[in-house]
Amino acid sequence: MAKRKRLGGPLQNYTTITYDNKTTTPENIMTTTSDMFQSSAPIARIAGEISSTAAFEEVSRELTNARKEGRLVLRLPLDSVETAWLMRDRTHPGAANDPDFVALCDSLRRNGQRNPIEVVDLGEGRYGLISGWRRLTALRHLHEETGEERFVTVLAFLRQPASSEDAYVAMVEENEIRLGLSYYERARIAAKSVEAGVYPTSKAALQSLFASASRAKRSKIGSFLVLYQLLGDTVCFPQALTERLGLALAKILETDAVAGERLRERLEDVCSDSPEAEQSLFASFIEAENAGDSSPRAPQNPSSKETPKRVMNMEKPVSDTAKEVYPGIYLAQNGNKLQLSGPGVDQAFRDQLEAWIRDDFYVEL
Repeated sequence: MAKRKRLGGPLQNYTTITYDNKTTTPENIMTTTSDMFQSSAPIARIAGEISSTAAFEEVSRELTNARKEGRLVLRLPLDSVETAWLMRDRTHPGAANDPDFVALCDSLRRNGQRNPIEVVDLGEGRYGLISGWRRLTALRHLHEETGEERFVTVLAFLRQPASSEDAYVAMVEENEIRLGLSYYERARIAAKSVEAGVYPTSKAALQSLFASASRAKRSKIGSFLVLYQLLGDTVCFPQALTERLGLALAKILETDAVAGERLRERLEDVCSDSPEAEQSLFASFIEAENAGDSSPRAPQNPSSKETPKRVMNMEKPVSDTAKEVYPGIYLAQNGNKLQLSGPGVDQAFRDQLEAWIRDDFYVEL
């Protein structure tokens, strides 16, 4: 059997490498390669350094812009944030007996802070709070309660509002989205912003702070503004004051300034210890004032035989089956027809009802 021939030709020995007329073993390959880079031209090293510097400057510039534009989340010490930088729209951030505040604390305890607050840089390591008063207060409460290090700081977006008006609008809009303010609280922040010189008039404050609200809603806030201007902070639980009670109170106080003084004195004397007690006080005041308003309508001659009948017709609802749904307002239904009657059904009530149906009323069929 013929033997196979070995491959021949110009194949070199793979165990050696020739470089600069010198034979190099595999053990010296890395050393030779390092010498090649060290002996590279200076222009290559300068180009590499310039490229690295440019990349670093680009990253630094992007981080700076992100911080200025509020796209970078900062971790700030709780004590560095000043809540009084703006007049707060809420009257209170929450307490241990507030179910919503307790739920917020439980969420932060389990999951940590997910939504950053918004602050403005005041300089020297101090920051003014724009929005997030409840979250900041809850974190401070948890730190006092547990002493845990994870509750020592707060996550925050750094904002740069162009003016104080923009800062107030940002605060109000954030609260409107997360947990709506009561009408009394809305009226309060409008009045406070005028007092602080942020807006020249109450009308300007309403139009700016609640620009996204409907015209009917701004009108209601305006009615509560009259209420706040007479009662101020004597209302202990403004967040609980309902729209219905507030509008009824505003209607009374608009027509009788002395009634506002009576209500203010009553609030100061009673000093309600719960929202329910204060709401009951308002309801009884409205009922008493409406009952007192009926006396001037009575005829001057009480001996007239027609007097009882005429007064009776004014005070009683049109239908005997009507139900009193509000002091002085009765509601009756006959098939698909609703009927409102009573001394409280006047032109002002009609206008408010029409505005509510047109702008806020919605029924899903």
